[in-house]
Amino acid sequence: MNVLYKLLASLLMILTLAGCAPAGPDYIAPETSVPETWHSQLKAGLVSEEMNPQMLASWWTSLSDPELSSLIERAVAGNLDLKKAQARVIEARARRGIANADKFPTLNFSGSETWTRSSKEVGTGKTTELYSANFDSGWEIDIFGSVRRSVEATEADLQASQEDLHDVLVSLLAEVALNYVEVRTYQARLETVERNLEAQNETYQLTLWRNQAGLSDELAVQQARYTLESTRSQIPGLHTGLEEAMNRIAVLVGEQPGKVHKELEKIESIPVPPSQTAVGIPAETIRRRPDVRQAERKLAAQTARVGVAAAELYPKFSLSGSIGVEALSFNKLARNLTTSDSWVLSGGPRISWAIFDAGAIRQNIKVQSALQEQSLIEYESTILGALEDVENALVAYADEQSKLDNLRQAEQAAQTAVELAQHKYESGLTDFSDVLEAQRSLLSFQDQMAQSNGTVTSNLIRLYKALGGGWTTFSSEEKQLTGVKK
Repeated sequence: MNVLYKLLASLLMILTLAGCAPAGPDYIAPETSVPETWHSQLKAGLVSEEMNPQMLASWWTSLSDPELSSLIERAVAGNLDLKKAQARVIEARARRGIANADKFPTLNFSGSETWTRSSKEVGTGKTTELYSANFDSGWEIDIFGSVRRSVEATEADLQASQEDLHDVLVSLLAEVALNYVEVRTYQARLETVERNLEAQNETYQLTLWRNQAGLSDELAVQQARYTLESTRSQIPGLHTGLEEAMNRIAVLVGEQPGKVHKELEKIESIPVPPSQTAVGIPAETIRRRPDVRQAERKLAAQTARVGVAAAELYPKFSLSGSIGVEALSFNKLARNLTTSDSWVLSGGPRISWAIFDAGAIRQNIKVQSALQEQSLIEYESTILGALEDVENALVAYADEQSKLDNLRQAEQAAQTAVELAQHKYESGLTDFSDVLEAQRSLLSFQDQMAQSNGTVTSNLIRLYKALGGGWTTFSSEEKQLTGVKK
């Protein structure tokens, strides 16, 4: 019993010392300075009102496109990059569990059976068996906080991996929507080309008839023909772009290329943005953006690792003990386990301290401190990048709408010019080159309008992405898998 008393006394002494504060700096979240309002002038339906969290979480519903909503739901369920990010969260949680396990004692069991046979020349020539059973335990007391800081670091790593998952989700939803808008834009451009082909073919037939009637020369016929073929030559490139966008959507939702073609082949209009969009204030965006939140958690993790390195400067205290039993037969071994007089006991406190290491520990502290400084700079840089993303998206969305208004007026004027030029040509009052020029201008403006319509909606999607929208969209199953909470 004296041995047990000594072990208990040693344990009490070490636990008293364990009340020391952990080594290294305590983490304090850095203060961030952000402007009170956005620098860009809010126009074209953009307002600085507070955003509805529920709306921002499912921002794509503001485009009122059921097909887009369906694709986004499938992407959340099947995208491989998202699944990989989920696996990283599970990995980080397991690493936290490993670090946390170092807080507790270890207990090991070992058993053995050995036999020896002596030589008849010098001994009895008999075989002797020996059975043994041993329980060994050890516990390193975390007096200077190495384990506590390690747990802090892995906890922050877990939170950073969750924010990485959020960031992947934000990018995924935006990519699905952008490619969907691209599909509808290519379809609109193909429709424009086909309408113009029909009109230009009528013009070509008209020049053929006038040439055969002796009312025009061969030059007008060839001009009409090369204009017609030039327009037709745009179709293969537009078809290629359409196919690429559809294939990209298939991959984003976790399907093989070509799997979504059938459901997207029916031509639908480009989704129209809502008349008004709230963008909030910069501080809200910084608190919401997953990449900013991830950078802050990485800074917290690295700050804790400075403490892990600093704890190596101090001695390590541990307790160890073992209980063993030996017997010449297995039955005796089993009986001896219940008889304290047969136990072999050993144990006691242990101290280890790196007295000399040529400065390696202090250099490692400098390494970890430098990495902490880098993490702080990365955090500040991420904030600046987030603000830049939003400012650029605000300008792009508003300016593209102004461009679209101008293109609408240009298209209307070009349509009128085509009708006037054709009427004058048929009346013999103008050259055929005026008709060709008017048709080319109309096609150009209509194509630009289709592209601009798509760009307006795409810029709104990019704005929602810059604002950090969409990452709270998780099913119950996914939240249970990753531990993500809204």
